[in-house]
Amino acid sequence: MTHAGKVRTALVIGGGIAGPVAAMALRQAGIEATVHEAYDCTADGVGGGMTIAPNGQDALDAIGAGHIVRAIGTRVTAMGLRSWTDRPLAQFAPPSRLPSLQFVWRADLYRAIHDEAQRRSVPIHHGKRLTGMTDTASGVTAHFADGTQASADIVIGADGIRSRVRSLIDPTAPEPNYAGLLCFGARMHRSGMPSTNGVMYMCFGKRAFFGYQVFDDSSAVWFANLPHRVPMTVAEAQAIGAGEWMRTLLTAFAGDRTPALQMISRTDVGQLLVTGPMENMPGVPTWTRGRATLIGDAAHAASSSSGQGASIAAESAVELARCLRDLPYQQAFAAYEGLRRPRVARIIRLGARTNSNKTAGPVGRALRDLVMPVAMKLIDPEKTAWQFDHHIDWEAKAVPPT
Repeated sequence: MTHAGKVRTALVIGGGIAGPVAAMALRQAGIEATVHEAYDCTADGVGGGMTIAPNGQDALDAIGAGHIVRAIGTRVTAMGLRSWTDRPLAQFAPPSRLPSLQFVWRADLYRAIHDEAQRRSVPIHHGKRLTGMTDTASGVTAHFADGTQASADIVIGADGIRSRVRSLIDPTAPEPNYAGLLCFGARMHRSGMPSTNGVMYMCFGKRAFFGYQVFDDSSAVWFANLPHRVPMTVAEAQAIGAGEWMRTLLTAFAGDRTPALQMISRTDVGQLLVTGPMENMPGVPTWTRGRATLIGDAAHAASSSSGQGASIAAESAVELARCLRDLPYQQAFAAYEGLRRPRVARIIRLGARTNSNKTAGPVGRALRDLVMPVAMKLIDPEKTAWQFDHHIDWEAKAVPPT
């Protein structure tokens, strides 16, 4: 550490999406960053699909990495909400002055980000499961289950919704909440359906939620959120088997007039992704202690219903690096929290409201389908633009909190 308390080195715990993005941002800020991932191998081929919002693309552009998303993504020009009868309820999109959302497969995004991190000479070490941290006056040491350790000026927890760093920062930190939904999805190489012309449709079924988009070449993606009272882990859900889940999904969408049955029945059972429970993270009261702080899902896990999880993780990674570039770590952590907490809390609340719509009972469903079209007509699109129209000025100097 320099005499001014500026950070020179950082350990990033977690090698998913947020961790390598943070390491690239830190390196751009002149800070030597290494990534330590608990799993022995890479996560190639793991996970379903997601959208990267304009604000997420903007954050990646701040570190010269936005091209990653545009190279692998497919444009989503609008989100269309429909009832179980396939009746249009609403349609919304980011303002036309902003780039379109991009649909990406998590596996493709993971590989592209890791390739870019490797190109920028970011070290990523696997098989490094964190067990403890020792914080001293001159630095912090991370201890790993394989008996090794690593030291730096600071530690950044980018290790997901079940963050080990979070539990070390605050042993009383809350655990994730099960949102009452199990998640499934599939990629269809030939759907036999016409293109949806860039629109991703979200269908509130009678028993479950169904989303889909058909691309210009007739390939498609679909995903389903199935209400399920008893919490299940990903492993427990996958153990039931794709064939059984396919039968369950066909039953859940029986009677709906959306394309759900058609698309599920045309999907090869081997293509079904069982991605497990949808979880929400309650507000994390303590992001920082000593020389350690949190980013991404470890700090602010937004429901997948928000469509913003990866985007706000990228924002936080970039903002933290900018603050650490300009301020001693104590002031940098405080400035980072001040910048990020209000925004991510607002986005998380938005996702929670969407989840409640997905699990509505018969009366709530009828009210939603009646009220939503009227309500959406009264909403000024510019009033909802705040979540997408968020720019990080990398060149602006970070200022200490007042």
